[in-house]
This record gives sequence, C-alpha cells and structure tokens, in this order.
Amino acid sequence: MPKGRVIIDGERCKECGLCVNACPFGVLRISQRINSRGFHPVEDVFPDKCTGCRLCATMCPNVVITVERAP
Repeated sequence: MPKGRVIIDGERCKECGLCVNACPFGVLRISQRINSRGFHPVEDVFPDKCTGCRLCATMCPNVVITVERAP
C-alpha cells in the first residue's frame, strides 16, 4: 500500500515539469493528453511508489498538487 497519494489539478497544470524532477521515486510524468489551456498536465504513473514526501507539491509554482498521506 502506498504511503501517499498525489492529487493533481490537471486543468491548472502548466507543464513546467518541476514536480517530475523533484520526485525521487519517479511517481510522476508529463501526460500525453492536453488540458483546456493547451498544456500537457502531469500525471501519476506509479502511484504505488509514492511515499508522501510532498516534494512534488512543494516544487509546484502553481500549487496544483496536493499529497495525502496514509494514516
């Protein structure tokens, strides 16, 4: 069971990639889909690897990432 869960507001993501680079476990990647603003939002591709460290959320300049930690 993952220790954390990444929640991404894909419509507000601007595809900067800072969160992807910040994640030490490779949980995130840039998606192939395009949001309504014309950007490829980030998606969690390996949610089971999430430790809940919140580095991705800390690095996001647009505050589109929330990380929930497992109890």
